Amino acid sequence: MQQPTIFHNPQCSKSRETLQLLRDQGIEPEIFLYLKQPLTVEGLSAILRKLGGEIDQMVRFNEPLIQELGLDRNPPKSTIAWLETLVRFPKLLQRPIVIWGDRAVIGRPPENVLSLISQIP
Repeated sequence: MQQPTIFHNPQCSKSRETLQLLRDQGIEPEIFLYLKQPLTVEGLSAILRKLGGEIDQMVRFNEPLIQELGLDRNPPKSTIAWLETLVRFPKLLQRPIVIWGDRAVIGRPPENVLSLISQIP
């Protein structure tokens, strides 16, 4: 069975709760510390497809950095431009993201990962 990956921020309570929920299910995911490890547009694009293709799912619009950068007033005009913004400012990436095979979910709330787990043979 393929191992899931969690895009994890140890400072985030929802991310920690999601990681613990996976472990409570007997699943030890690969941990990707996205604030320390580089992101790429190609990698984020693949995750976006696994999430269902809506960029709004991947962006933390309530993050103060959105206002600091003026993205609330002048947002990127395309999905690619948003992905490039996420690469430059990974703090804006929604968290946690759990990827398993060809599917992904946002762990907000952490229980969202249970639907993903139930689909894995």
